[in-house]
Formats: sequence, structure tokens, C-alpha cells
Amino acid sequence: MTAVTAVSAVSVRGAMMVPVAAHSSLTMVGRDAELAEASAVLDDAVRSAETGTPHRVVLLSGDAGVGKTRLLRALRDHALERDWQVLAGHCLDFGDSALPYLPFSEVLGRIATQRPALVDEVAAQHPALERLRPGRRTRSAGEADDEHRRATDRGDTFGAVQAMLEAAAAEAPVLLVVEDLHWADQSTRDMLGYLFTRTFEQPVAIVASYRSDDLHRRHPLRRQVAEWSRLPQVARLPLAPLPETAVRALVRELQPRGLDARAVARIVERAEGNAFFVEELVASGHCADVPDDLADLLLVRLDGLGEAARHVVRVASVAGRRVSHDLLAGTADLSAGAFDDGVRQAVEMNVLEAGGDRYSFRHALLGEAVYDDLLPGERVRLHARYADALAGSPGLGTAAELALHARRANDLDRAATASVEAGDEAMEVGGPDEAADHFQQALELLEDPERGERIDIDRAKIVVKAADALTAGGDALRAAQLLGAQLSATARQPEGMPDAARARMLSRYADILMMTEIALDAVALSSEAVALSPPGESMLRAKILAAHARILVSYHPDRADEAEAFATEALALAERLAMPALTADIVTTLGGLRVKIADGDEQSRLREALVAAVDHAVAAGAVDAEVRGRWLLGRSYQDTGDWAPSVRWFESALGGVDRIGLVWAPYVIDSRWQLTWIRYALGDWDDVLSLVSVVDDQAGPDIPRGILEPARYAVLNARGVAPDEVRAGLARLRRLWRDEGGVAVFAAGVEIEVAALRGDAATALATYDEVIGVLAQIWHDHFGGRVRLVATTLDAVARAMPRATAAERRTLLDRADQLRADSDAVLAWHRERGSPWGPEGQMWEARVLAEHLRVRWLAGVPGPRDELVDAWSAALTRAVDFGHVPEEARIRAASAQIHRLLGDTARARDEAAAARALAERLGAPALVADLVGEGTTAPAAAPGATPAVTLTARELEILALVAEGRTNGEIGKQLFISTKTVSVHVSNILGKLGAAGRTEAAAVARRDGLLD
Repeated sequence: MTAVTAVSAVSVRGAMMVPVAAHSSLTMVGRDAELAEASAVLDDAVRSAETGTPHRVVLLSGDAGVGKTRLLRALRDHALERDWQVLAGHCLDFGDSALPYLPFSEVLGRIATQRPALVDEVAAQHPALERLRPGRRTRSAGEADDEHRRATDRGDTFGAVQAMLEAAAAEAPVLLVVEDLHWADQSTRDMLGYLFTRTFEQPVAIVASYRSDDLHRRHPLRRQVAEWSRLPQVARLPLAPLPETAVRALVRELQPRGLDARAVARIVERAEGNAFFVEELVASGHCADVPDDLADLLLVRLDGLGEAARHVVRVASVAGRRVSHDLLAGTADLSAGAFDDGVRQAVEMNVLEAGGDRYSFRHALLGEAVYDDLLPGERVRLHARYADALAGSPGLGTAAELALHARRANDLDRAATASVEAGDEAMEVGGPDEAADHFQQALELLEDPERGERIDIDRAKIVVKAADALTAGGDALRAAQLLGAQLSATARQPEGMPDAARARMLSRYADILMMTEIALDAVALSSEAVALSPPGESMLRAKILAAHARILVSYHPDRADEAEAFATEALALAERLAMPALTADIVTTLGGLRVKIADGDEQSRLREALVAAVDHAVAAGAVDAEVRGRWLLGRSYQDTGDWAPSVRWFESALGGVDRIGLVWAPYVIDSRWQLTWIRYALGDWDDVLSLVSVVDDQAGPDIPRGILEPARYAVLNARGVAPDEVRAGLARLRRLWRDEGGVAVFAAGVEIEVAALRGDAATALATYDEVIGVLAQIWHDHFGGRVRLVATTLDAVARAMPRATAAERRTLLDRADQLRADSDAVLAWHRERGSPWGPEGQMWEARVLAEHLRVRWLAGVPGPRDELVDAWSAALTRAVDFGHVPEEARIRAASAQIHRLLGDTARARDEAAAARALAERLGAPALVADLVGEGTTAPAAAPGATPAVTLTARELEILALVAEGRTNGEIGKQLFISTKTVSVHVSNILGKLGAAGRTEAAAVARRDGLLD
């Protein structure tokens, strides 16, 4: 038997472990560094055999399910690839009846099955080996307690195993793996200790694993590991829990179709980096309860606990993941001695862990399993005791804990009050998602009107708090839906709602509607709130007036004077009522009233006022007003194409995240969104990817995430990277189009660019029609971004022209004319109303004109040559002045095509070189590849001059048919020649004319009179 055959026979995949469950992943995730460290033992074994020095040993440790077996499987595969033998032995849990040397008997049995002659040869020299053969382990004759005989047998057995490993390694290097040492008997531990200190003449590597969570303080392996660790050749390799990124990768591996962000976040939280727990939670549909099979496995850990320890553990499970010493002691209802004994045993048996003044479960899922195992009555009683303890001593825990225990103890009045307090606490520490949950739980409890009266809570205030929390968490749509539902519900009640309460909700509703695409009149709702607001010196009126000014100018910039009057009244109230945060907010509103529509010196003055407003907000500690002011300044500079100050202000707005911790909050996420597109325009594409990837692993609502993702897909598409990811991502974003126009207009733009690079005009046009259909409903027909969509769609049409038939060209030309008309209608609409049309709009306007003329020339309907050249020169100037690097690259590439078409070879080469340089800078050479291809181009023919290009009669004949849109096959049939011959002629024609494609060749031929 050859060594290679021996390797494959002994090291079968089932030899390492029992087959994994169907829902397990065979892919190792997040353990590359650990695998590299473990694999080093193989090279060390070879060196040790050559030098005669002790070989390196790896002790692999980690909690159950953390991934030890996966790592060992990967190590096994690595060894097999290098033609090593892998001999695996397992220790089993036999309690006090352990069978000595069991893993070595298992290894010997496998070798004997595959290579009996080898085992017989070693056994002849070392008879003690026979004692380890499965099925042949016999009782020794004579006195069983003969110490000398036992010591002799033991030494012989150790030597026999070493000899067996040496003999096997003589055929091929050996990796010995011993799993589950925490169940090993003393003899097995002693055998390993012997082997750890031996030198081998052949390459023998040893790796042993054990569960660290099973090593309670009196476990015999605990002392043994400490002794082994003092040996210089023994390396300990502890497996820590998987990091969050690896857990998310494992979830994707187990569930390729994906889970929603909240589900993934919950799995990450519950599994605590344990790969086995991740698999079980994914397989169970991440249900609220611990899966039954997993619960049974976890609860076995309680079998070794005494009654006091079990009671402590059950009480601790009701507290959740962690509980303070004082709270647990106050709730356990045990004597001090019994409590201390119970806690100590639970800690020693690795069920609980002590840290500071708190206890926590070794695994969160173990705590959940214990809790699920309680009887319903037990749970209610224990929750009530926790609630009483927390209410009596607030320092023992948080309002969130009190709310939880009160609710589960059916003490609903206390639960409602504590939920409101918990929501306030969560907002103070930057936890809007948690705050929203607490406030909404309070609202559910306040559905009982008598409860609200008993505990004296204003329901309208809680509704607004819940909406504010949802908005701060980035879910303005849910916030608006909550407010709308509450307003509708109260309107149907016979007694209605007090004016002040309704005004509070209406004002916030109108404010949040500005962040959504809900088709309601926010100004009318806000006006109603003003009418219902309390007269006189009222804080509520000050807030409502301030919001109304902001809402009014957002929808009607021409009513800035009216908005200023409301803001001024609000400011006076806020100052008199000592409301510094609201004062700062109003000052910011006043500073930003006209900054977007002003220009020249007036705009500079207004920007200075807005900077002063930001400083005022900083001094007042009004972070929301400060971030909004920074965003307004960023937008002001962005609208005028002043990139540097725009970037500075947007980045400073993002800096507020560190202070308020609200990644998805309004103006914070908006600043990140605008900054991604500025970086995109500046050509800082790696920065774009970084800006978007920051939020990849943060749970958040779909819409704010969706407004960021198109920028990433635009970069990846242009670079030709991850096309499947781009297609899937854009398809996923389509479901958000109607909920957020910002997602629709940018994601559709990227879809059109994807189609353009493929020369797929039909898809580009279909996407344009679909997105216009959506945006016309939620916005209107004349939104400014439509001009950009027209320009990119015309680019797709132009790129498709060279491969289009004559009939397809006519259709595409008709669509191009309609697209131009769409753009003209938008421009006319804005000019009639005197709407600002900044440098970006002017760039896209020029691009539309140039693209439309390009399409017409490529379709064989050329206009004046100077008109085409001037249009593309104007488009280039606009892009360069605006500083839009990707558009400059695209325009220069198209210009190269135009100048080739017109016969200006030198200019075409210059533009092509410039386009390629820009594309290389962006890391996206494919962005312009189809437009900058250069052949041997002919000089332009002067009007009336004889063409410089000489074509044969057959080439002229074929060129005429090409100009009619005939395919090679159709031409071949008409001229009675083969398709291949036609292809050769067409290639020659393109080369002589310097044309990039058939349509361009036809256009050059018409220009030069070759078809006359």
C-alpha cells in the first residue's frame, strides 16, 4: 500500500467527527489567523524530526460550539493536501467509568483496519500495544494492585504508542488529533504528557482540543493544562468568540437569500460569536425561544449543580443576560450562606461568570433556556419580586429593567410609567431604536384610558416622543405612519382630543412629512397646528411656530418673509421662556431661510449668519440645530459647486455622530448621502466606498440605507467589479422607489449606466420610463433630476447605435427626440418660475444637447458639423468647471468618438488619451473603453474634395448595404458570398475609415460622399 493510499484511507472525512447537521456550514469563517497558527505545527514537526528536538504541540481550547471542530477539519484538509496522514481520536463522556487510553485505541483500530501488517510489526516489538487494540483489551493476570507491574505496563504502553506513531510517520508524516480532552481519563492525559515531551525521528505533529467552559475549578484537566503550558514546546491556542463581521458572514453562508437587518442583528446578539448557536438560530428561523434541541443540550449543564445553585441560576435567568449581586441576592430569597454557596458553585461550574459586582451567564442562550424551562407561575412571581426590588431601590437597576419586570408580572400601571422613563433614558444615551420600542410599549398600555388618568400621563406627548425616536433612528416613514394613525384614531373618538394635544401631534406630523413621500399637505397640517396652539406664553406654541416657519419655507421658498415672521415670534417666546435649545434651532432656521435662493454678496452674508447660528447652537448644546445648520451650509456650497467648503461642512455634520451616536438621524444621514455624491463627482471613489461601508454592519431602516447604496453601485459598475452584487442590489432598491424618491432617482440612474455600458438601450429606456412614472406621482413631471436621467439615457442610446439595424436606429432616434423634449420641458418649467438652476443643472443641460446631437449623427441624420463640435465643447467646459471627474471622462470619451467621426484624428487621439487617464485615475478603465478605441483613422475630407480613403468596388458595395442596416448574413445572401467573407470586408472597411463600428462607418461614408 502506498503512502498516499494510506493517507486517504485513514484520514477519511468521517474520522474527524460525526457528520454535521444539514443546516450546518462546512465553510470556516473568521478563523484564518488561528488556522495559520495551528498549521505551523506541521512545518515544526518536520524541522523537529530533522534536528532531533522536541516537536511543537498545540492545545486548542474554546467553548462548546465556538468552532474548534471546524478549525480541526480545516487543519485536516490542509494536512491532507500536503500528503500527511491525519489520525484522529476522541475522548467520550463515560463519567467515572472512563476507559483508559480510549482515543489511542480508536487511532490504533483505524490503522489496524487499513494497515494490519504495520500494526503487527510494531506489536511484535512492543507487545504492550496489543492491550490497546479494540476488542482485544484483556485483564492482566496476577495481583491488580501490583505497583511495580502497573508502572512497567504503563511505560511499555507509552513506548508502544510512540513506536506506532513513528512507524506510521515513516510512510507519510502524521498529524495526531485528540479531541475533547475535557472528558479524557487520567491515563490518556498522562499519555499525552509523555508524547508532548518526546522527540520523534519522523514528522509527527500533535494537536489536542478541549472545551474551556467545561473546566470548572476542580476539573483535573485544569491543573494538567497549567503544567503542560510550562513546557516550551506546548502552545495554547484559545478560540475566542467569532467577531461580529464573521457572524454576519456565517449567517449569509447559512441563509444565502438573506435575512433582514434586524433579524441578523438579533442573531448576532444572541449567539455571542458561537458558531453552533448561530447555526441553530438560523435553522430555527431565529425564533424567540431557544430551539428545543439546543435547549436540551444547554440544560444538561445544570445537572451537576446543587439545589441552591440551581435556584440561583433560575432566579438569575429571569433578570436576563446580567444581574447585579445586590439585585440577585435581594430577589433570590435565600439565606446569605446558601446564596453565597449557590453562586459559588454556579460560577465554578462555568454556568455563571462573575465580573465586578455582576453575574452573567457563560452563554446568553443558556440563560434563555433556563428561563424557558420555568413554569409560568414561577416566572410571574419572580418578575414581581424583581419589580418590587427595583422600585424600592432605584440604584439597583434601570427603568428599562423595571418596565420589563413589571410588564411580565402583569403590573401594567407601573410598566407604563417605567416604559416612558426608559424611553427618555434611552434617548439621553443615543439609543433611538430602544427608545422607540419603550415609548410604543407605553402607548400600548395607555390604550386603556383609565390607566392614563390613574398615572397622569399625556398620551399625545408619548406619541410625539415615539415619533421623535423613530425619526432619530432613521425611520421617518414609520414615525409619520404612527402619528397619522394616532390622529385618525383620536378624531373618531366621541370626546375627541384637547386642542393642545392635537396641535402637538399635528405640528410634529407635518414636520416629519417633509422627510417622506407621503402625499399630504404638510403646510396645511402645520397651519392647523398653529391655529390650535395655546395662546400666550406657551412653550408648546413656541415649538409649533418654529416648526411652521421651517415647514413653510421648505415647501414655499417664495414665502420666506411670512416664514420669517413666524420664526421671529417663536424666537421671542423661546427667549422669554428660557428655552436655549429651541432658541438655537430657530436661529438656525432664520439663518437658512434664504441661503439657497440668494446669490452674490447676499448669499455670502446669509452664509455668515448661518455660521453664527451654528456657533450659537454649539454654545447652547443644541446638537440637532447644530447638525442641521452644518448640513444647510454644506448644501449651500454644494449647490454652487464649491466643493471644498461643502465637504468641510458635511464632514463636520458627520462629526456630530460621535456626540449624539445617531447614525441614521435626519441631517446626519443626509450629510453622509450628499458627501458620497460629492466624493463620487470629485473622483474620490475609494472614499465613496468607505463612506457607505461604515454603515454596512449597523442595523438600520431600509430607506436611509437605500439612499446611500446607489453611490456604491455606481462605483462598482463603472469599475466592472461585482456585477452580480450590483444587479441584485439595484433590484432590491426598486421596492423603495415609491417610498423615497431619492432612492428612485439615483438608483435608476445607476441602472441606466449599467445598461449603457452593455450597449442595452432598450433596458435603459425601460428604466427611464419606469422611474419617471414613479417620480411623476410622488413628485411631479418637472423635477430637476429628470435632466440628468435624460442625459444618461441618451448616452445609453448613443452607445447602442453602432450595433443597431436601420429599423432600430429609427426607433432609437424617435426616442432620443422625445427625451430631448422631456429635458426642454423641465428647463422651461423651472425658468418660468425663476427657480435656481445651478452649475450642476447647467452641466446636465449641456450634456443633453450634446448627447442628442451625437445620437442624430450616429443615426445617419447629421446636422451642421460646428453645432456638434460646439455642443460637446460646451458640455466638456461645464463638466470641468463643475469639477465632475467621471462626467469629464465620459464626455472626453464621447468627444473622441465624435472627432473620429468627423475625421479629426489628432483631436480624437488627444481626447481618448485624456479620457483613458481619467478612467485610470478612477480605477475604471472599462468606463470609456467602448468609445476611445482607435484604429487607423482617415483625415477629414474637405467639402467637395476627393475622399482620402480608397475603397474597392466590392467594399463600396458592402458599405452601402451596411449603411442600410443589413447584417453580414443578409449582405452575404444578397451578394452570393459567405458571411465570413462579408465579415472580412467589413473589418477592412472599418480600418480604412477609422470607424469604431458599423454605424460610425456609415456616418463617415455619408460625410465623405462615399455613398453618392
